[in-house]
Amino acid sequence: MECIVHFTVGHKEGPKKLRGLIFVDKGKQPTGQQLLDMFHDMEYNVVPDERDELLFKPAAPDATYTYIRVNELDMGQERYTEDRNLKSILNELIPRKHTGL
Repeated sequence: MECIVHFTVGHKEGPKKLRGLIFVDKGKQPTGQQLLDMFHDMEYNVVPDERDELLFKPAAPDATYTYIRVNELDMGQERYTEDRNLKSILNELIPRKHTGL
């Protein structure tokens, strides 16, 4: 099954949106190693960020880009899209503790 990976590469001139392709078994999502392999095939030598599983940093200090951020995994019917704006709105609207009446 095909998984189209939509990602953003941060350059000094500005971000560039790109896509890559990974083949996965039906019903499964790509692994972190498959993402790394895809980036290496595209000549992006990256390592995963420790705090954010969708963010990758260049392994070489002389890289021409500062980050790679996975935005969407398009697997045909199933789609995962991170929506940071929606997350922040929901965090503001949903009370953290029950306050009672």
